[in-house]
Amino acid sequence: MSPNHTRGLTLVAISALLFSTPGLFTRGVSASGWDVIFWRGLFGIIFTGAYLIWRGQLRAQFSRFGWTGWANALLWSTGAIGYLQAYKLTTIAEVSLIYGLAPILSALLAWAWFGEPPRKVVLAASILAFIGVAVIGAGALGAGHLLGDALALWMTITVAISFSLFRKYPDTPAAASAIVASAIALVPSFYFGDPIHVPLNEIAILAVFGAVFSAASVLLAEGAKFLPAGETALMSNLEVPVQPLLAWLVFTEIPSPAAFLGGALIIFAILASSWPQRQKPLPAVTPP
Repeated sequence: MSPNHTRGLTLVAISALLFSTPGLFTRGVSASGWDVIFWRGLFGIIFTGAYLIWRGQLRAQFSRFGWTGWANALLWSTGAIGYLQAYKLTTIAEVSLIYGLAPILSALLAWAWFGEPPRKVVLAASILAFIGVAVIGAGALGAGHLLGDALALWMTITVAISFSLFRKYPDTPAAASAIVASAIALVPSFYFGDPIHVPLNEIAILAVFGAVFSAASVLLAEGAKFLPAGETALMSNLEVPVQPLLAWLVFTEIPSPAAFLGGALIIFAILASSWPQRQKPLPAVTPP
């Protein structure tokens, strides 16, 4: 395993653990979904901008923004809106389980975009995973969660495209994309929400959310530059089992039977699609 590959895996793994917390922040405040989007985005801009200034990269990042930066910013902004609204409209478990589709969508997108045909096991896993989402969606329809699940699916699609974009164009400025994405989301969130009247204690919570989300976004984008799109999405799915666990521990939120069944199909599909890679022997290591 090359140093860059190891670096990519480490960055994406840390990012995934940080991305396991949005459900807690969103559910932990009484503010509406639009208000959460506004304050998370505003503080995300502040913290990410401060990070770039500290690294002396602010001008360099925006000087090479280009069309890929704008494309990624639009993806992230619409994906973030769908993502955070989904937590208010459906269960944390269903959001995280639907996100489990990301590695399979990334592999299929790489096939269409880069001409990299997926292995047969990936195609089979894709069918199984989509069946899992259909099962979750059927359960959500009866529970009134369908809109939330649809928004979670849109977020998953934008993430898959973003992974492929960074893989194809690794010079895309990640932090600058995060800033512009948050700035784009501020406009509709201010119009449809009422962020000015959010209590100060909840604004403080959302400030922490902004810092965590900013760090997670930058780490994910930076790590994606060193990994294949499908592997990036697979590693980022560490949050799939962690989010429902946190929801159960903090909010005593138990997934529905449909979420259990559909989620099991999705997780099995992810594991099955990655099985050949996990069977490769590890290289010998000489002790120092």
